[in-house]
Amino acid sequence: MANMHSTARPRSNAARICTVLAFVFAVLAVFISPLLFGVAGLVLGIVGAVLGDRPLGWYAAIASVVGALVGALLVAALIN
Repeated sequence: MANMHSTARPRSNAARICTVLAFVFAVLAVFISPLLFGVAGLVLGIVGAVLGDRPLGWYAAIASVVGALVGALLVAALIN
């Protein structure tokens, strides 16, 4: 078992930081700026997932898109 090779990339601190920032940006996308923080959270979530923080990075990317959509709906509801 000691000689088994894994194709998964080990998680680094940078991956976890990107993932946590993506979740923070998902929340900010709802309340502040859906387009800006939604896209930034999506990118950071994907970067976190690629750097090895799976599946949490993918969840953060999805949460950022959902946050951007909810924020856009709130803005549209407030304008009308």
